[in-house]
Amino acid sequence: MSTESARTIALPSGEEIAALGQGTWYLGEDPARREQEIAALRLGLDLGMTVVDTAEMYGDGAAEELVGEALRGRREEVFLVSKVLPGHADRKGTVAACEGSLRRLRVERLDLYLLHWRGRWPLEETLAGFTDLMEAEKIRYWGVSNLDVADMAELTALPGGDAVAVDQVLYNLSRRGIEWDLLPWCREAGVPVMAYSPIEQGLLLKVEALGAVARDLGATPTQVALAWVLEQGVVAIPRSGAPDHVRENRGALDLHLPTEALDALDEAFAPPSGPTPLEML
Repeated sequence: MSTESARTIALPSGEEIAALGQGTWYLGEDPARREQEIAALRLGLDLGMTVVDTAEMYGDGAAEELVGEALRGRREEVFLVSKVLPGHADRKGTVAACEGSLRRLRVERLDLYLLHWRGRWPLEETLAGFTDLMEAEKIRYWGVSNLDVADMAELTALPGGDAVAVDQVLYNLSRRGIEWDLLPWCREAGVPVMAYSPIEQGLLLKVEALGAVARDLGATPTQVALAWVLEQGVVAIPRSGAPDHVRENRGALDLHLPTEALDALDEAFAPPSGPTPLEML
């Protein structure tokens, strides 16, 4: 990977992580695809896509088990992310859920552990669990997923809440609502944003305007959609279940969108004109 294309995003600690990573939603659920999915994840590491995102929810732990197998012997190369379900996110439950994820992943520590979305437990409870996990050196950082501006403001006002490392949210060309308030808030607060479903689970690829921009640039629609997310200073974690798709995703790092391409995308996928409730998949 060339130095120019090795894009990174800085965490609040100052540590740099890869701007283009790998998601694992729906991986590990089909035994017939297991070897291909493992090969894809390992190829992604070879190509510098070293942020690997998973969750206890994905396949009821099957994705974590797959990731654990894929990362065998390569743990030190990876910035490993997993998530606690909101129903487990009281203080003790957060610790227990993390320990379950560590067992399935076959690792001793996560780099980043996220609250998957907000549920019935107070944020104070989850934060206390994260603190316990950090003190036990079972996680390096903690963050959140699917939290909007009001939730983030509430979280960061709590004692220790300003240590939040990431907010992972749904963001792509067709889901731009966070640009109105959440993305500016996170930039001001120094909290990196991580985008899941950056190509809307493939649905974006059917939009002719995206295809037209891609043809003009000699790229694929997937690469343009990912490059657009990266242009916003946001980490993108597309699901990577086949080696050919991983190689295609990696090409987004070499693609810089000129002004005319950005203008065409804005025309086809309008930015928000007002506050928009945070969307989730």
